[in-house]
Amino acid sequence: MTTTDELIPSGETSSLRSNPIKLAQFALSRKDPKYVGRAHEAQALEDERREAAENKAELSAAAKSVLAHASESDISKIALGSCIFAVKPGDGSAREQAASSQKVLGGQANFAEEYATKRYRSNLINWGMIPFIVDPADRDKFKPGEWLCLPGIRRAVRDGKEETAAWIISEDGHEKSITVKMPGLAPEDREILLAGCLMNYYAEQNAKG
Repeated sequence: MTTTDELIPSGETSSLRSNPIKLAQFALSRKDPKYVGRAHEAQALEDERREAAENKAELSAAAKSVLAHASESDISKIALGSCIFAVKPGDGSAREQAASSQKVLGGQANFAEEYATKRYRSNLINWGMIPFIVDPADRDKFKPGEWLCLPGIRRAVRDGKEETAAWIISEDGHEKSITVKMPGLAPEDREILLAGCLMNYYAEQNAKG
């Protein structure tokens, strides 16, 4: 069980609620002190990928190493980001910052055997992060610092798929196959995820009139 208070601590961080960037630096600090640093590293690689896609900038060796495992050769169609794995995250108070702080750090998804509350799962969706379900037998495949590749994930979300194939890339480059599930996503949930977040979804709806 990973509580919302572990995802983003209360108490000493209460004065930072109006500063989401500073608040995010405390994400998972009690459960996994290295999480924020790893998230920043992934975020830096995503910034680099965007710069290369938009301005033809040269990629670093680290970025090339990660992107080499992608099935898509066009880097403008790839996104890099951080994610968390927890057996049963989200128990406790309905704290939106438990999800939003992950997004501030470049979070793209959660992987869990189940979610403790519907509210936490909804907050993930509203912030544009997919709440994946994984089989308990695959728990040991998830290791901190490794990458997980989800080829065609946007299409899978758009087409209403409830599971998709993926592979985990270990630090030595070895690939482990895995199937991840996204059950119970309502059509509107999928539209929010495709838009990037709830705010983007509302903006798109307003633009349609």
